[in-house]
Amino acid sequence: MLDDLTLFVRIVETGSLRSAAAALEVPAATVTRRLQKLEHALGCQLLHRSARRMLPTQEGQKYYEQCRPLLLALQQTTQSLDANLNQLSGTVRVLAPINLANGPFRTFWSSFMLRYPAIRLELQLSNHNQDMLGTGADLAIRAGQQADSSFGQRRLGAVRNVLTASPGYLRSCPALSVPDDLQQHRLIVAEPATQWRFVERTSAAVQTLVPQGHFRVNEMQLAVHMASSGIGVLYCPATQVADALQSGQLVEVLPAWQAATRPIYALWPQSRQMPARVRVLLDHLVACAADQALLNEPTAQR
Repeated sequence: MLDDLTLFVRIVETGSLRSAAAALEVPAATVTRRLQKLEHALGCQLLHRSARRMLPTQEGQKYYEQCRPLLLALQQTTQSLDANLNQLSGTVRVLAPINLANGPFRTFWSSFMLRYPAIRLELQLSNHNQDMLGTGADLAIRAGQQADSSFGQRRLGAVRNVLTASPGYLRSCPALSVPDDLQQHRLIVAEPATQWRFVERTSAAVQTLVPQGHFRVNEMQLAVHMASSGIGVLYCPATQVADALQSGQLVEVLPAWQAATRPIYALWPQSRQMPARVRVLLDHLVACAADQALLNEPTAQR
């Protein structure tokens, strides 16, 4: 129906079927057929036909005057939407875990904004999964397997968890040889890592612990500080303790048991067409993640 309205307006403005057909790049016979179909649907004649020119009837003139501004408004809206989808400007809203956004992806945000200065970036950081559709987010970074098929997803890498403690703490506490020994230790629980999973490297035996925690916090870097200070044993992503392990402030515990590895994904609503500004952010995110060694270590069981 919309195409037929556009055709009728073009006939009135060009004054002939042939000119309208040429402007729309369709056969003249097609224009005639579609005009007749429109007149039949409306139940009235829209045009006076003559050998030289076609003029609107009284009903046709009224119909033209009502349809033309609507078509122009629709065209302007379509052009505006097209520009919004294809220009590298506007706002991109991203949801991400605090520990990832301020950890392995910390330098990403500045490098992206320096490369695309016309794009405004809004980050909402939380260690709990937020509702993408409810928050109006364009993209989310999530840890763990993502089973919801209503979202598009791109794997960015994986984060290996490690069990660590300070050398001073380990010297003053009972020896650790198996995960069950952790029951005798002071434990630091850093949310969202509230379940500790281990795989024995030789036998592939699995053990899982839900620790109560001598100290519990929802911010990972404070948990790392507490572990470095000798407060207890910490289970956390390797990305959060890489510097402390390298400097010797922390050491890995239970080397015969490998802590779980969690994949990292970028997600976006499949129900929306992805604007160019979101596409370049996703592409830049994938490229930056590929350069992060700690996100590309050999994966273990999740």
